[in-house]
Amino acid sequence: MISRIDLRDSAPSVTDGTRAHGVDRSLLPRAELDVEAVLEKVRPICEDVRHRGTAALVDYAARFDGCALERTRVPAEALRRALAELDPAVRAALEESIRRARVVHREQRGADSSVRVVPGGTVAERWVPVERVGLYVPGGRAVYPSSVVMNVVPAQEAGVDSLAVASPPQADFDGLPHPTVLAACALLGVDEVHAVGGAQAVAMFAYGTAECVPAQLVTGPGNVYVAAAKRLLKGRIGIDAEAGPTEIAILADDTADPVHVAADLISQAEHDTLAAAVLVTPSETLADAVDTELKNQVAATRHQERITEALAGRQSGTVLVRDLAHGLAVVDAYAAEHLEIQTADAPAVAARVRNAGAIFVGAYAPVSLGDYCAGSNHVLPTGGCACHSSGLSVRSFLRAIHVVDYSRDALAEVTQQVVTLAEAEDLPAHGAALKARFDGKVPQ
Repeated sequence: MISRIDLRDSAPSVTDGTRAHGVDRSLLPRAELDVEAVLEKVRPICEDVRHRGTAALVDYAARFDGCALERTRVPAEALRRALAELDPAVRAALEESIRRARVVHREQRGADSSVRVVPGGTVAERWVPVERVGLYVPGGRAVYPSSVVMNVVPAQEAGVDSLAVASPPQADFDGLPHPTVLAACALLGVDEVHAVGGAQAVAMFAYGTAECVPAQLVTGPGNVYVAAAKRLLKGRIGIDAEAGPTEIAILADDTADPVHVAADLISQAEHDTLAAAVLVTPSETLADAVDTELKNQVAATRHQERITEALAGRQSGTVLVRDLAHGLAVVDAYAAEHLEIQTADAPAVAARVRNAGAIFVGAYAPVSLGDYCAGSNHVLPTGGCACHSSGLSVRSFLRAIHVVDYSRDALAEVTQQVVTLAEAEDLPAHGAALKARFDGKVPQ
């Protein structure tokens, strides 16, 4: 069901373009996501939305989603109705998810700072929220009210003035996004929701329509078409990341319970046939036990066919390593979206990890907890991007602005150095701009 890669005899090597920490990345399981190949497919869609606005979005809803729309914006009454009809147990769970997310994200805001560089010269840093953001909530095989929470809460805690949610229209719900998604929006006080999916949603946020004012930033996971539209329109609009298929890596030794390990691998394989599930372990005994558990547990799951395909794909596998130190090198090279540590002294092992979107420590912190109610954010870097990028947070919605304030005396003190550097760069007008404040001379 899941392939096995034996790296126990692999020799360490120097870091180069394909290796990290002595591990050849090309040997590790990874889903293929060719965003570049999709760019030319989404380009005409984005251009169409740019020029025709809502009319283009309505046409794409009919073509891609099988929905006949007259407008994209969801009526306020539909939001109120979705919340009123929400299962009370689901509402209570969402409320707890929101509460915990606010507890964590509120602490990320940070404070403005000011540093006195010299007497009379200060540089302050102000954190200013983006004015308007577009938040994308995917549709497809599953329903994602949790993605509403993960996008909206940090934007609200950052102090964003205006936010809009886009989620694909559903033929089963009269062309509206899924009612649970609408209910989550209503619960969070979001009153602008658009029934738009895919690349066209990103284009709507980038260019605006008669119904949707352009945004400065778009965030949220989506399929390869959403990722391609983000790449195409980056610069016109800010983006969080180009999200790929979800990933879980588990670093485990022989103290791990194979029942837990198998269940956690299956939990992420459930998302999509391209979802990656990777076990890294020095214990062949554990690997064998997990294989047995996978067969037993998958047979009892609702989405057996999807999970089986994901586990059997080239993006999933069990990687055998020499010891935990070697295992740490492997997971750092892999840079998983989600990384579980199920080892003896898991906190100490987790503290040594450098590359991961989020780390889940010990037997009682499964990835599923982070997906919903840990308080952490589940919008995380995929495809190995965790070696250079972070997950969604309050800081994703803030911009740092430096404020420079120098007195006459403080400027006079450093004018000679500025003039010298300007001359060295053959930019004499830069120096002249300072000397103009002192009758065209360098102050002595």
